[in-house]
Amino acid sequence: MISDGKQVCLFGGPKDREVAQQIIDTLPSKLRNYCFNLAGETSLNDAVDMLASCDTVFSNDSGLMHVAAAVGASIVAIYGSSSPLYTPPLSTKVAIVNTDAECRPCFKRECPLGHLKCLNELLPAQVIAAYSKLTSTK
Repeated sequence: MISDGKQVCLFGGPKDREVAQQIIDTLPSKLRNYCFNLAGETSLNDAVDMLASCDTVFSNDSGLMHVAAAVGASIVAIYGSSSPLYTPPLSTKVAIVNTDAECRPCFKRECPLGHLKCLNELLPAQVIAAYSKLTSTK
């Protein structure tokens, strides 16, 4: 995304700050200035305003995903243990990504079977393909 001229903002709570920084640290050094770690740094009001300025939001099934839908952003909605049949973003500008793991949806925060298939089998290429499909219809 950054190589295509986009800026990336990583949202989340204070507990997400470290993993967001790890994501930034994996980028080539010349691209790091285009990726911002906002985890734990924004109020809810700030996050709403910032999501409203985003073209596309990549999000798990979370409150911020629903905020992004409410402010009109396009969304790549990533479902692990949950299901879009129960908690879909209320928007027409959505691409849904999930696996066909036989154990999902279990709606658990931690995998009761210990394998995390619903997330480990969800490949980055699937997310990028969903984004490409979503943006080609704009």
